[in-house]
Amino acid sequence: MDRLPPLNGLRAFDAAGRYLNFRAAADRLGVTQGAVAQQVRQLEAHLGMPLFERLPKGLAFTSAGRSYHARVAAAFEDLRMATEGVMAEPDRVSVSLPPTFAARWMVPNLGEFAAAHPNIELRVLSTEKLLSFHADGVDVVVRLGLPPAAATLDVVRLFRQNVIVVCSPKILEGRGLPLSGEELLELPRLHDSHDAWPEFFERLGLRDRGRRGLRFSQAALAVDAAVAGQGVALISRFLVARELAEGSLVQVMPQILERQQNYYLLAQKGPSRRPAVEAVFQWLKSRAEPEA
Repeated sequence: MDRLPPLNGLRAFDAAGRYLNFRAAADRLGVTQGAVAQQVRQLEAHLGMPLFERLPKGLAFTSAGRSYHARVAAAFEDLRMATEGVMAEPDRVSVSLPPTFAARWMVPNLGEFAAAHPNIELRVLSTEKLLSFHADGVDVVVRLGLPPAAATLDVVRLFRQNVIVVCSPKILEGRGLPLSGEELLELPRLHDSHDAWPEFFERLGLRDRGRRGLRFSQAALAVDAAVAGQGVALISRFLVARELAEGSLVQVMPQILERQQNYYLLAQKGPSRRPAVEAVFQWLKSRAEPEA
Protein backbone atom coordinates (compact mmCIF):
# COMPACT_ATOMS: atom_id res chain seq x y z
CA MET A 1 0.00 0.00 0.00
CA ASP A 2 1.30 3.46 -0.93
CA ARG A 3 1.08 5.54 2.24
CA LEU A 4 2.37 8.75 0.66
CA PRO A 5 -0.20 11.57 0.89
CA PRO A 6 -1.30 13.58 -2.17
CA LEU A 7 1.38 15.98 -3.41
CA ASN A 8 -1.06 18.92 -3.56
CA GLY A 9 -1.83 18.45 0.12
CA LEU A 10 1.87 18.45 0.98
CA ARG A 11 2.46 21.60 -1.08
CA ALA A 12 -0.43 23.35 0.64
CA PHE A 13 0.80 22.24 4.07
CA ASP A 14 4.35 23.38 3.28
CA ALA A 15 3.18 26.84 2.22
CA ALA A 16 0.72 27.20 5.08
CA GLY A 17 3.40 26.17 7.56
CA ARG A 18 5.83 28.76 6.18
CA TYR A 19 3.35 31.63 6.63
CA LEU A 20 1.04 30.18 9.33
CA ASN A 21 -1.75 31.72 7.32
CA PHE A 22 -3.99 30.16 4.67
CA ARG A 23 -4.44 33.44 2.74
CA ALA A 24 -0.69 34.06 2.44
CA ALA A 25 -0.15 30.44 1.44
CA ALA A 26 -2.87 30.76 -1.23
CA ASP A 27 -1.18 33.88 -2.64
CA ARG A 28 2.12 32.02 -2.73
CA LEU A 29 0.63 29.02 -4.59
CA GLY A 30 -1.65 31.03 -6.87
CA VAL A 31 -4.85 29.33 -5.70
CA THR A 32 -7.78 30.33 -3.48
CA GLN A 33 -7.68 30.39 0.29
CA GLY A 34 -10.45 27.82 0.37
CA ALA A 35 -8.45 25.44 -1.84
CA VAL A 36 -5.45 25.58 0.51
CA ALA A 37 -7.64 24.99 3.55
CA GLN A 38 -9.35 22.04 1.88
CA GLN A 39 -6.06 20.44 0.78
CA VAL A 40 -4.68 20.75 4.32
CA ARG A 41 -7.85 19.16 5.75
CA GLN A 42 -7.52 16.28 3.28
CA LEU A 43 -3.89 15.80 4.36
CA GLU A 44 -4.90 15.79 8.03
CA ALA A 45 -7.59 13.22 7.23
CA HIS A 46 -5.04 11.08 5.40
CA LEU A 47 -2.70 11.21 8.40
CA GLY A 48 -5.46 10.86 10.98
CA MET A 49 -4.30 13.82 13.05
CA PRO A 50 -4.52 17.63 13.11
CA LEU A 51 -1.45 19.55 11.90
CA PHE A 52 -2.61 23.09 12.76
CA GLU A 53 -4.66 24.79 15.41
CA ARG A 54 -7.02 27.25 13.69
CA LEU A 55 -6.78 30.61 15.48
CA PRO A 56 -8.80 33.80 14.86
CA LYS A 57 -5.82 35.52 13.21
CA GLY A 58 -3.94 32.63 11.68
CA LEU A 59 -2.58 29.19 12.41
CA ALA A 60 -0.42 27.50 15.01
CA PHE A 61 1.31 24.16 14.67
CA THR A 62 0.29 21.20 16.71
CA SER A 63 3.24 19.29 18.15
CA ALA A 64 2.97 16.67 15.40
CA GLY A 65 2.45 19.36 12.77
CA ARG A 66 5.64 21.21 13.69
CA SER A 67 7.74 18.06 13.50
CA TYR A 68 6.11 16.93 10.25
CA HIS A 69 6.51 20.35 8.62
CA ALA A 70 10.24 20.40 9.29
CA ARG A 71 10.63 17.13 7.36
CA VAL A 72 8.25 18.14 4.56
CA ALA A 73 9.91 21.55 4.09
CA ALA A 74 13.34 19.91 3.93
CA ALA A 75 12.08 17.42 1.34
CA PHE A 76 10.66 20.21 -0.84
CA GLU A 77 13.93 22.15 -0.54
CA ASP A 78 15.83 19.08 -1.72
CA LEU A 79 13.45 18.82 -4.69
CA ARG A 80 13.96 22.50 -5.52
CA MET A 81 17.74 22.19 -5.39
CA ALA A 82 17.69 19.02 -7.49
CA THR A 83 15.48 20.68 -10.09
CA GLU A 84 17.64 23.80 -10.23
CA GLY A 85 20.71 21.63 -10.59
CA VAL A 86 19.25 19.72 -13.51
CA MET A 87 18.01 22.84 -15.24
CA ALA A 88 21.33 24.64 -14.78
CA GLU A 89 23.46 21.63 -15.70
CA PRO A 90 25.62 22.35 -18.76
CA ASP A 91 25.65 20.08 -21.76
CA ARG A 92 28.23 17.37 -21.15
CA VAL A 93 30.17 15.74 -23.97
CA SER A 94 32.56 12.80 -23.49
CA VAL A 95 35.62 12.86 -25.74
CA SER A 96 37.99 9.87 -25.90
CA LEU A 97 41.54 10.77 -26.94
CA PRO A 98 44.93 9.02 -27.10
CA PRO A 99 47.03 10.12 -24.10
CA THR A 100 49.66 11.97 -26.16
CA PHE A 101 47.04 13.78 -28.24
CA ALA A 102 45.20 14.75 -25.05
CA ALA A 103 48.33 16.06 -23.32
CA ARG A 104 50.11 17.67 -26.26
CA TRP A 105 47.21 19.10 -28.30
CA MET A 106 43.85 18.99 -26.52
CA VAL A 107 44.87 20.42 -23.16
CA PRO A 108 46.65 23.48 -24.65
CA ASN A 109 43.54 24.19 -26.75
CA LEU A 110 40.92 23.74 -24.03
CA GLY A 111 40.85 27.46 -23.25
CA GLU A 112 39.99 28.28 -26.84
CA PHE A 113 37.23 25.68 -26.82
CA ALA A 114 35.78 26.97 -23.53
CA ALA A 115 35.72 30.53 -24.89
CA ALA A 116 33.86 29.37 -28.00
CA HIS A 117 31.45 27.04 -26.16
CA PRO A 118 31.08 28.16 -22.52
CA ASN A 119 27.93 26.09 -21.99
CA ILE A 120 29.51 22.77 -22.96
CA GLU A 121 31.35 20.75 -20.34
CA LEU A 122 33.92 18.37 -21.79
CA ARG A 123 34.69 15.04 -20.15
CA VAL A 124 38.09 14.05 -21.54
CA LEU A 125 38.95 10.34 -21.42
CA SER A 126 42.63 9.69 -22.08
CA THR A 127 43.04 6.17 -23.44
CA GLU A 128 44.13 4.26 -26.52
CA LYS A 129 41.56 1.51 -25.95
CA LEU A 130 38.75 1.07 -28.42
CA LEU A 131 35.62 2.22 -26.61
CA SER A 132 31.96 1.71 -27.42
CA PHE A 133 29.90 4.80 -28.10
CA HIS A 134 26.92 3.22 -26.32
CA ALA A 135 28.43 0.97 -23.65
CA ASP A 136 31.09 3.47 -22.54
CA GLY A 137 29.01 6.60 -23.01
CA VAL A 138 31.49 8.17 -25.44
CA ASP A 139 30.28 10.89 -27.81
CA VAL A 140 33.38 11.83 -29.83
CA VAL A 141 36.58 9.87 -30.42
CA VAL A 142 40.04 10.68 -31.77
CA ARG A 143 42.18 7.69 -32.69
CA LEU A 144 45.58 7.06 -34.26
CA GLY A 145 45.33 4.44 -36.98
CA LEU A 146 44.19 3.68 -40.48
CA PRO A 147 40.96 5.33 -41.68
CA PRO A 148 38.03 3.27 -40.38
CA ALA A 149 35.53 2.12 -42.99
CA ALA A 150 32.18 2.23 -41.19
CA ALA A 151 28.98 3.49 -42.79
CA THR A 152 27.60 4.42 -39.36
CA LEU A 153 30.46 6.82 -38.55
CA ASP A 154 31.42 10.34 -39.54
CA VAL A 155 35.19 10.19 -40.10
CA VAL A 156 37.54 13.16 -40.50
CA ARG A 157 41.32 13.02 -40.75
CA LEU A 158 42.55 15.55 -38.24
CA PHE A 159 46.34 15.37 -38.52
CA ARG A 160 48.83 13.45 -40.58
CA GLN A 161 51.53 11.67 -38.64
CA ASN A 162 54.50 13.48 -40.15
CA VAL A 163 57.29 12.55 -37.77
CA ILE A 164 60.36 14.77 -37.30
CA VAL A 165 63.47 14.68 -35.10
CA VAL A 166 63.56 17.32 -32.36
CA CYS A 167 65.70 18.17 -29.37
CA SER A 168 66.50 21.02 -27.02
CA PRO A 169 69.07 23.52 -28.38
CA LYS A 170 71.13 23.04 -25.24
CA ILE A 171 72.29 19.51 -26.15
CA LEU A 172 73.58 20.41 -29.59
CA GLU A 173 76.95 21.51 -28.12
CA GLY A 174 77.77 23.98 -30.85
CA ARG A 175 76.75 21.69 -33.69
CA GLY A 176 75.27 23.49 -36.65
CA LEU A 177 71.90 22.63 -38.13
CA PRO A 178 70.89 20.56 -39.88
CA LEU A 179 72.66 17.64 -38.25
CA SER A 180 74.17 14.93 -40.38
CA GLY A 181 73.08 11.33 -39.93
CA GLU A 182 76.37 10.53 -38.19
CA GLU A 183 75.92 13.42 -35.75
CA LEU A 184 72.39 12.22 -35.00
CA LEU A 185 73.73 8.76 -34.17
CA GLU A 186 75.97 10.28 -31.52
CA LEU A 187 73.13 11.85 -29.53
CA PRO A 188 71.08 10.01 -26.88
CA ARG A 189 67.73 8.92 -28.26
CA LEU A 190 64.32 9.03 -26.62
CA HIS A 191 61.95 6.16 -27.41
CA ASP A 192 58.19 5.88 -26.99
CA SER A 193 55.72 3.05 -27.46
CA HIS A 194 55.50 3.71 -31.22
CA ASP A 195 59.33 3.62 -31.56
CA ALA A 196 59.90 4.86 -35.12
CA TRP A 197 63.70 5.05 -34.85
CA PRO A 198 64.47 1.83 -36.80
CA GLU A 199 62.21 2.93 -39.67
CA PHE A 200 63.67 6.44 -39.63
CA PHE A 201 67.27 5.24 -39.82
CA GLU A 202 66.34 2.84 -42.60
CA ARG A 203 64.90 5.76 -44.59
CA LEU A 204 68.15 7.65 -44.07
CA GLY A 205 70.21 4.66 -45.19
CA LEU A 206 71.96 4.50 -41.83
CA ARG A 207 72.74 1.54 -39.65
CA ASP A 208 71.48 2.02 -36.11
CA ARG A 209 74.39 1.30 -33.82
CA GLY A 210 71.99 0.66 -30.94
CA ARG A 211 73.01 3.61 -28.75
CA ARG A 212 71.18 3.39 -25.47
CA GLY A 213 68.48 5.85 -24.59
CA LEU A 214 65.48 6.44 -22.39
CA ARG A 215 62.25 4.58 -23.10
CA PHE A 216 58.79 5.92 -22.28
CA SER A 217 55.31 4.45 -22.47
CA GLN A 218 53.90 7.62 -24.04
CA ALA A 219 55.21 10.01 -26.68
CA ALA A 220 54.21 12.99 -24.50
CA LEU A 221 56.80 11.90 -21.92
CA ALA A 222 59.47 11.64 -24.62
CA VAL A 223 58.68 15.21 -25.66
CA ASP A 224 59.00 16.42 -22.06
CA ALA A 225 62.36 14.67 -21.82
CA ALA A 226 63.48 16.29 -25.09
CA VAL A 227 62.55 19.74 -23.79
CA ALA A 228 64.56 18.95 -20.65
CA GLY A 229 67.62 18.25 -22.82
CA GLN A 230 67.79 14.50 -22.25
CA GLY A 231 67.98 13.47 -25.89
CA VAL A 232 66.46 13.60 -29.37
CA ALA A 233 62.89 12.48 -29.99
CA LEU A 234 60.83 11.43 -32.98
CA ILE A 235 57.41 13.05 -32.78
CA SER A 236 54.54 14.16 -35.02
CA ARG A 237 55.24 17.75 -35.97
CA PHE A 238 51.80 19.09 -35.02
CA LEU A 239 52.28 17.82 -31.45
CA VAL A 240 55.34 20.03 -30.90
CA ALA A 241 54.32 23.07 -32.97
CA ARG A 242 54.21 25.28 -29.87
CA GLU A 243 57.68 24.24 -28.66
CA LEU A 244 59.15 24.73 -32.13
CA ALA A 245 57.65 28.23 -32.32
CA GLU A 246 58.93 29.11 -28.84
CA GLY A 247 62.39 27.66 -29.49
CA SER A 248 62.39 25.20 -26.61
CA LEU A 249 62.71 22.49 -29.28
CA VAL A 250 64.37 22.60 -32.70
CA GLN A 251 64.01 20.34 -35.70
CA VAL A 252 67.52 19.01 -36.20
CA MET A 253 67.22 17.73 -39.78
CA PRO A 254 64.73 18.31 -42.61
CA GLN A 255 63.79 14.67 -43.22
CA ILE A 256 60.17 13.75 -42.46
CA LEU A 257 58.91 10.25 -41.81
CA GLU A 258 55.36 10.01 -43.17
CA ARG A 259 53.69 7.13 -41.40
CA GLN A 260 50.62 5.27 -42.63
CA GLN A 261 48.62 5.77 -39.47
CA ASN A 262 47.10 9.20 -38.85
CA TYR A 263 44.83 10.89 -36.31
CA TYR A 264 41.11 10.53 -37.12
CA LEU A 265 38.03 12.15 -35.61
CA LEU A 266 35.02 9.84 -35.22
CA ALA A 267 31.40 10.27 -34.21
CA GLN A 268 28.22 8.38 -34.85
CA LYS A 269 26.08 9.52 -37.75
CA GLY A 270 22.40 10.24 -37.44
CA PRO A 271 19.84 12.87 -36.51
CA SER A 272 19.95 11.82 -32.86
CA ARG A 273 23.37 13.46 -32.36
CA ARG A 274 22.90 16.07 -29.67
CA PRO A 275 23.63 19.73 -30.55
CA ALA A 276 26.45 19.83 -27.98
CA VAL A 277 28.08 16.73 -29.52
CA GLU A 278 27.74 18.27 -32.98
CA ALA A 279 29.37 21.48 -31.71
CA VAL A 280 32.37 19.56 -30.32
CA PHE A 281 32.69 17.51 -33.50
CA GLN A 282 32.60 20.61 -35.71
CA TRP A 283 35.08 22.48 -33.49
CA LEU A 284 37.58 19.64 -33.71
CA LYS A 285 36.94 19.27 -37.44
CA SER A 286 37.67 22.97 -37.97
CA ARG A 287 41.17 22.41 -36.48
CA ALA A 288 42.02 19.64 -38.96
CA GLU A 289 45.01 20.02 -41.25
CA PRO A 290 43.99 20.97 -44.77
CA GLU A 291 44.03 18.16 -47.28
CA ALA A 292 47.25 18.00 -49.26
